Amino acid sequence: MRYLLDTNVVSDLVRHPQGRVAERIAAVGEANICTSIIVAAELRYGAAKKRLPRLAARLESVLAALDVLPLEAPADVAYVEIRSQLERDGRPIGANDLLIAAQARVLGCTVVTANQSEFGRVPGLRQENWLAH
Repeated sequence: MRYLLDTNVVSDLVRHPQGRVAERIAAVGEANICTSIIVAAELRYGAAKKRLPRLAARLESVLAALDVLPLEAPADVAYVEIRSQLERDGRPIGANDLLIAAQARVLGCTVVTANQSEFGRVPGLRQENWLAH
């Protein structure tokens, strides 16, 4: 099984390179870990906004060690299905989370996130929280 790390999980890995997330990665195997280009974009934006060169360097080091997946078809089809269903249910989620969820669902990945309130709304999406105490 592959695990797609969400923004808050990669951010925690940047802040705590020997922490809980690193321990879980070691347990499941680095080959089973990936993240999305959407996550990389969110994190790079956050680092640029803070204007902290050391943070940006640590982020780039972590991203270089991860398999960063491009957003490709048929994630667009899954996006339409998920968004339509969530809007019909009156339970939409954020645009970037929607793209990440569509990508993960198409690829059969489990999303690793602390944002379970959003991702938990997506039908058929597996998720785990590696940051929970």
